Amino acid sequence: MAGIVVQKYGGSSLAGADAIRRVASRIAARRRAGDDVVAVVSAMGDATDELAALALSINERPDRRELDVLLSTGELVSCTLVAMALDALGERARSLAGWQAGIHTTARYGRAQISSIDVSPIRAGLRDGNAVIVAGFQGVAPGRDVTTLGRGGSDTTAVAVAAALGAGRCEIYTDVDGIYTADPRLVPGARRLGEIGFEEMLEMASLGAKMQPRAIELAMAYGVPTYVASSFADAPGTLIHEGGDMTTETGVGELRKRVRGIVTDGGFAKITLLGVPDRPGLAARVFEPLSAADISVDEIVMNAGPDAFTDFTFTVRAADLGAALEVVRPLTEEMGGRGTVGAGGLAKVSVVGTGMRDEPGYASRMFGALAGRGINIELITTSEIRITCIVSEDRLGDSARALHEVFELG
Repeated sequence: MAGIVVQKYGGSSLAGADAIRRVASRIAARRRAGDDVVAVVSAMGDATDELAALALSINERPDRRELDVLLSTGELVSCTLVAMALDALGERARSLAGWQAGIHTTARYGRAQISSIDVSPIRAGLRDGNAVIVAGFQGVAPGRDVTTLGRGGSDTTAVAVAAALGAGRCEIYTDVDGIYTADPRLVPGARRLGEIGFEEMLEMASLGAKMQPRAIELAMAYGVPTYVASSFADAPGTLIHEGGDMTTETGVGELRKRVRGIVTDGGFAKITLLGVPDRPGLAARVFEPLSAADISVDEIVMNAGPDAFTDFTFTVRAADLGAALEVVRPLTEEMGGRGTVGAGGLAKVSVVGTGMRDEPGYASRMFGALAGRGINIELITTSEIRITCIVSEDRLGDSARALHEVFELG
């Protein structure tokens, strides 16, 4: 009996007629090898950004429901063209929009979450001998409104479909040949990882690595091994799965390199509420209106002083700096604080690895490497498996190269 393979192809893999034909050839080859293929596709190239820009040129504040309907059309174009390309190769194919594929979501336009998947239409297509091509990034909410899942939502679609179908793994094909120890554009000596654990990959994805964090969360929750590889070459990729690579130079053991990768992400700003009273409910008073304004907060640090006052610092996306300051400046005044300051031009550089807390010295090596390059640290936060420093965005490449070298990841 044939196995079910769920594949996902990103926008760069579908950026023109030749690229679409190449993807169709890959799907056809897999079918001829005996597998049933479900392919989840993104919009062609930069189609989603172009549609969003067109909407803004028409209306500076487009209705979110209408915007979701518009943006969903990019994936519809891709899935129908891939089906046509397969037909030209003599392969049977059926394209399905998100709602036709049984993908049900919440009604949060632009950031909907998958609530359930009825895979019977997909299974029916496979039983009829088709490759099933599903439009990613979209679904249908109660009331039959079309919704989109947010940036990178096709990754989430693919993993969710793989989990619902009980597929052996999900394959993500993109313009890179896997997950690297650092961004190769910043660190020429970055190395592709053969495998990595869900937990480490989730941390890396949430910090800016090339993978949708929600997709990794789903893969981890449902135990779906996920393979990331290039759609442009038959080169080995990276398998993301439970456990990851726990081997050492002498076999399996605990004496291994704890740091798995250096993750970088730019475009941040820092806001500090100076000298506000340190009282219960302070964080809620600040973050509830920010959430109501649809502003996401990233890293958070509180510096409580002995005089019952605190400096309260957090980061946001640089694009949200102005709006966030409009929200928090009056709050600082109401609470009797000394003022509010904000600064853009910042970035995050993080070291990620399971078990770093079990061995001393990782933080000191990180800080020493940055100091050795004359890089100032604006903010430091940690979790169980990562250490993050906020640095000036114009020093992000230097930071990544310094850390990649000191932790011997090349």
